Amino acid sequence: MLDFRMETFLTVCQCMNFTRASEKLNITQPAVSQHIHFLEKHYNTKLFRYEGKKLKLTGAGEILRNASLTMMHDEISMQNQMQKTDEEAELRFGATRTVGDVLMGRILERYLREYPDAKICMIVDNTQELLRKLDEGAIDFALVEGFFQKNEYDHQKYSDENYIAVCAPDYNWAEEREVLSDGLRESVFPGQAASFERKRGIEELFHERLLVREEGSGTREVLERCLDAQNFSIRDFDKVMEVGSLQTIRELTKAGCGITFLYETAVRDELREGSLKRIPLKGFEISHEFSFIWRRGSIYADRYKEIFRRFSV
Repeated sequence: MLDFRMETFLTVCQCMNFTRASEKLNITQPAVSQHIHFLEKHYNTKLFRYEGKKLKLTGAGEILRNASLTMMHDEISMQNQMQKTDEEAELRFGATRTVGDVLMGRILERYLREYPDAKICMIVDNTQELLRKLDEGAIDFALVEGFFQKNEYDHQKYSDENYIAVCAPDYNWAEEREVLSDGLRESVFPGQAASFERKRGIEELFHERLLVREEGSGTREVLERCLDAQNFSIRDFDKVMEVGSLQTIRELTKAGCGITFLYETAVRDELREGSLKRIPLKGFEISHEFSFIWRRGSIYADRYKEIFRRFSV
């Protein structure tokens, strides 16, 4: 059982404020301070420090936070297993939306053929929400395409996936729309999609409507990091539409309502059938890992590795 003082410590880490932590725990602020002082004395190190008026974790505090989150996660997993000693253990895991929509059907079909009585609970959410659920013990492991702190989570690479820009095959670009408004399309664009086939710089897309996932999504974060590396941001697009559904983004893009950036595996069928087309971009060759992750240092690491092996067959 996790020591009540460790629970206090984790609550302070979450709130980064002793008073708010005391309110959340329904204990007095001096009691919170006493619990933290006990842990600092026990470990013979400072766990928090102030930068101006802001409370910050020390390096030692960060180590203890990571270890405590893993201990809390493992205790919840252990309680679940103890309550189901006469039943097959339930798989409680998460998948990001791209992974859930594109890969998990095939993965779970194989798994259920081998284990037809398996009990499975899969939560589909964006990367940041799944990391939070992992830390809280709501799930045991996750398959994600987003970024995560590798010093906090053990991981196995599931696959490398290409990340591309796509649009409808007959999409009208900003310069084509301008030409159309002048009634000069045939003189400037005598061939179909003549301007589409050339490679564009990413800044040439800024006049288009960008269809993008919500903040916290791994798919969006890949784009944000790519833009940042070129001193751009999503705010450079004239029109941005946030959509939490991968399927809706695909449908809107096929309808010519904008452009989007997705993993190639998420639009493989559409590219093959011709309802979407890849946008050639200069200097935009990106791939990213899909990863199987769990809390670093978990006592159930061997179990998670075995599940990963079964998922990867």
